[in-house]
Amino acid sequence: MSAVANLAADAWSSMLRVLLHYRRSPGLLAVSLAVPVLMVVVFGYVFGSAITVPGAGTGAAGVPGGSGASDAGPVDGYREFLMPGLFAMVAVNGIMPTMVGAARDVGRGVTDRLRSMAVSRTGLLLGQTLADLLVSVVVLALLAAVGLVVGWRIRGGPADALGAFGLLLLFRFAMTWVGLLLGLAVGKEEAAGQLVVAVFPLAMVTNAFVPTGGMPGWLAAVAEWNPMSAVVQAGRDLFGNPSAPAAAWPMQHAVPATLLWCAVLLLVCGPFAVRKFATHGT
Repeated sequence: MSAVANLAADAWSSMLRVLLHYRRSPGLLAVSLAVPVLMVVVFGYVFGSAITVPGAGTGAAGVPGGSGASDAGPVDGYREFLMPGLFAMVAVNGIMPTMVGAARDVGRGVTDRLRSMAVSRTGLLLGQTLADLLVSVVVLALLAAVGLVVGWRIRGGPADALGAFGLLLLFRFAMTWVGLLLGLAVGKEEAAGQLVVAVFPLAMVTNAFVPTGGMPGWLAAVAEWNPMSAVVQAGRDLFGNPSAPAAAWPMQHAVPATLLWCAVLLLVCGPFAVRKFATHGT
């Protein structure tokens, strides 16, 4: 078999191993599906009654890609502002399961056994990321369905909407490689579980839940250059949802910025994760 065929076969086997883990752990899958629904309820209804977003009370009018006026109130408008942020949060959360899973494999000796076999290191890690990507497709679909129920609407064209979901999946794919690298570096499931809390500030210091205009200047700059903020803004632009003005380059060119961030993360974390896997314990 050629190197490409070996890589594909090893990636397929690795992907099935991760998916079987979900099948044998229905509680894990249930949590993965339930958390997005809870996020819509908590953020959409609790924050929605207290936060005003510029333009969010007028529906699609004046929104890039919008198609006419809407009689949505401020709370419904906030949910349209919020949903791209929740989609991006699902993408960022790709760090957590892959980090914990990689650290668990290291701690239990699975990584050492796999390294002793004549398999593609890249293929094994790629399979794990592809399995996570399949699960995230289901989670994003469920979150979108819940969003439609509570008032979120896609006000751009179908092609733009597909592009937005494509960017979300690409960012999730990049985040899983970040998680793999961190999990392999930590090497202990308990430590990886504790490190998960570091993801929370990454998700909160963004434009996902509140406009950055109300933040102190230095914090607004950090939020607007956060990779997640670019993904959120790209989603709002492509879905045609309300967004607050921001002057930073990633906010003005959200789609190219998202692609650039994904490329950087993959080019840095991918090779380092493969190298760490191949040299673990040596």
